[in-house]
Amino acid sequence: VQLQASGGGLAQIGGSLRLSCAASERIVRTVDMGWVRQAPGEEREFVASISKLGDAIHYGDSVKGRFTISREGAENTVYLQMSSLKLEDTGTYSCTADISYRKVLAKKGAYWGQGTLVTVSS
Repeated sequence: VQLQASGGGLAQIGGSLRLSCAASERIVRTVDMGWVRQAPGEEREFVASISKLGDAIHYGDSVKGRFTISREGAENTVYLQMSSLKLEDTGTYSCTADISYRKVLAKKGAYWGQGTLVTVSS
């Protein structure tokens, strides 16, 4: 299984970006998926997760109310809509997947994408 993240780039404070995570196979409905980010010199931070059926969604405290994770039933893709961006949202965002939702929440998913860089500027 391969995960390909895209959609990163440069945004201004208060702006929006949408990240996509495409799976190499039609696994979206068989695994739980999530996003993790890492800023330079910082530890990885849990951002959001969505269960295989979409009936469970969780967000990190720092992004609640601003970010939305979703998945398209007919596509191999999970999205992360980021709004009201802040400087502290800057970092490399990676998507992850696992058959265990608990592992995704713990940032211990078995599968990882290569990451996409998000830079928020003033």
